Amino acid sequence: MILFCDTSALIKLYVQEEGSELMLEVAKEAAVVAVCRIAWVEAMFAFARRSREAPEETPLLNQVRGRFQQDWGSFATVEVNQQLVEQAGEYAEIFALRAYDSIQLAAAQTLQQGDSGKVSFACFDQRLQKAAQLLGLFPIPFDTPNQSAS
Repeated sequence: MILFCDTSALIKLYVQEEGSELMLEVAKEAAVVAVCRIAWVEAMFAFARRSREAPEETPLLNQVRGRFQQDWGSFATVEVNQQLVEQAGEYAEIFALRAYDSIQLAAAQTLQQGDSGKVSFACFDQRLQKAAQLLGLFPIPFDTPNQSAS
């Protein structure tokens, strides 16, 4: 199985929060963990925001950020190009998604179209999960309120 993680799901592999245990289990079962190139900046933003909001966690977050940076090369990365952003623009309109959520969805869809294997889609946004399911992706079922890393 290929596991595509949007940034909200990816962060849970590094920072303990609701959904982290399940994400760690799912990631262990995956043959490949895939991300969109934009996940880098979204993750760095999330770590920095958390550090600003909880300064006492800064030393731990610095370690987490370092581990994330080391792991980055092990992820299959979907690049952002003109075709992908045009598709994302359509998804933003069709599914009423935020811009980066639309890009994440288009990246996962691109991955699925280029591979004959099953692409599981991990995110923590109900609207994005529903859109992924409508596109034939396999959303990881998380019973959480609507949330996002950005």
